[in-house]
Amino acid sequence: MNGTMMDTPLHLQHCRPLRGAEHRLEPYQSETLMSLLDGWQLTERGQALFKIVRFENYHQTMAFVNALAFIAHREDHHPDLSVHYNRCEIRFSTHDVGGLSLNDFICAAKADALLVR
Repeated sequence: MNGTMMDTPLHLQHCRPLRGAEHRLEPYQSETLMSLLDGWQLTERGQALFKIVRFENYHQTMAFVNALAFIAHREDHHPDLSVHYNRCEIRFSTHDVGGLSLNDFICAAKADALLVR
């Protein structure tokens, strides 16, 4: 995570293919990036990001899920989703690095940007 990468807001960055443990973020890096997100939690001993997003109805939930799916496809970085009537549970982790990578934070920030009301 170099300085120039952090000069651009996370939601404006793009994911890149990452393989190998050398791309896994250190706990202090994850903690720093957490301050740039809204309402996310570190879970699984710091190896995943998690957030529950609540909506008024099923239509709003599905609109969000479809928009997030479009972003995930475009970024080629896919979350685990649990979809309910009025909420969506989102989990990001990078399997190919065995924990969290910058890609997880980029996509979490893009999800947050969808929720600006």
